[in-house]
Amino acid sequence: MLLYLQVPRLHWHRAANGGYKVPGLDSIDHVVLVMLENRSFDHMLGFLYPKSDNFDGLDGTESSLDANGNAVTVFKITPDMQNAYYYPLANPTEGYKATNDQLFGSDTPPASGVAANDGFVTSFANELAHPAHPLDPKLVGAEPASIMGMYAAETLPVLSGLAKGFAVCDGWFASVPTQTFPNRAFAVAGTSLGYVDNSARGIPAFNTPSVFGKLADAGQTWKIYGYSGEPLTAHDFPDTVQPGPNGEVVSGFARFQSDAHGGTLAAFSYIEPEWATHPRSPHQPDRGHNWHLENDQHPISNMAIGEKLLYDVYQALRNGPAWEKTLLIVTYDEHGGNYDHVHPPTGAIAPDNEVSPTGFDFTRFGVRVPAVVVSPLIPEGTILHAPGDGRPPFDHTSIIATFRARFGIGALGSRDAAAPDLGSILTLETPRTDDPLAGLEPPTAPDPVLVPGSPPVGAAPSSFLEANALAAAALPVPADPIADPAAKVSTLTTAAQQYTFIQERRAAWRAAGRPGVARPSASTQG
Repeated sequence: MLLYLQVPRLHWHRAANGGYKVPGLDSIDHVVLVMLENRSFDHMLGFLYPKSDNFDGLDGTESSLDANGNAVTVFKITPDMQNAYYYPLANPTEGYKATNDQLFGSDTPPASGVAANDGFVTSFANELAHPAHPLDPKLVGAEPASIMGMYAAETLPVLSGLAKGFAVCDGWFASVPTQTFPNRAFAVAGTSLGYVDNSARGIPAFNTPSVFGKLADAGQTWKIYGYSGEPLTAHDFPDTVQPGPNGEVVSGFARFQSDAHGGTLAAFSYIEPEWATHPRSPHQPDRGHNWHLENDQHPISNMAIGEKLLYDVYQALRNGPAWEKTLLIVTYDEHGGNYDHVHPPTGAIAPDNEVSPTGFDFTRFGVRVPAVVVSPLIPEGTILHAPGDGRPPFDHTSIIATFRARFGIGALGSRDAAAPDLGSILTLETPRTDDPLAGLEPPTAPDPVLVPGSPPVGAAPSSFLEANALAAAALPVPADPIADPAAKVSTLTTAAQQYTFIQERRAAWRAAGRPGVARPSASTQG
């Protein structure tokens, strides 16, 4: 069954704070966010349903141009294909200029900002010929056309099962046409303060209020969970550096599972994935979980491991006492160079007066990304579309808008003040008791087939972790000053080394009394 939802047709009620309040949101006490890495909507969910007026997916004719001007069409990635869980078989180029190349065929967008989405194949071809990350693994079969591989629903049964069993949004865009840091900042702060790259550093990285502090000021609680260590988001905002009594920075996914089981979830739970693959101790028990493996689904990590993460999050929530009052949001920070056929909308509302050094004024959205929304108050087969009445489409600031509608917090900026929230899909009066994933097991993937001499998957350093490591190296630790952070970080040759350094350096800084950080104000104390 497909339920076609046109958001403007629903009747919304204006809240006291000037936002909109949907009756279904009154039943939600807990919002859980899982934001994974670097995948476009078409790449992950384009073949979820047949393309129609009700679902803006793929019919198999969509294409992008190669260097000779020939159309390269999309194709399905099925479980039986070689290296199926490692597509697009290399790490695509990401960032502001790379996104422009993919959308416009040039690193300088036209004045209109209207995209053709015809540069994905040539961008990927250039990456294969001149890799930005030479230490990344080389998989057999990688070619320019690999970027047009789109996952069949059966290849990703957990993500697809949740999308079909609850709701998928086919009109959700990255907030910024660029990479990780700015988009993750928009998701919880409504701005990136002018950054369009991963260069934001300092204590905090973004010196601006976030939804965490806004919730605390409203008397609500929040927790940020790091998968195996301290979450990296802990250093991003003033109200996460100094959480106050209503907030908590939590190390370990097992704590999230325990909180879900024990009925102690916060109003907002933000789950970070595992960012790196760590050497496994011979004494470390498996217990049915891949604790030591990267599960953020960043190319070209094992997608099946990320499926296991989503499965575990869902099972923890569904089997907990707060399931009927919980809303789970699964999305991806950016497209990461992966193809999508929908042209990103122009006319985005700038969140503030910041303009990036590139001249970008934040009036264009990024590429469309997956967004799956889960709650027993959502009918099976729901498809949520971008509003069609002149209001903005869904983007990452819709997460903030949902908190505004539910908990009455104020807007953080102009973008999230106008963003649509997710309350319109909570239409059931009685929570469902069925389980769309009943009997389903997360997929497993065979070892990748590598080009002879290639480094193994997971061995290369990460540009995302490198940026965090540079910030960690610059932390003032009196007993261990680092005069040249860049030189220190250059000695970290794997993602695991980068992640371990970040954790150890941050721990040393905390043990030294967090030098360089002012005491929190009364508002950040909750």
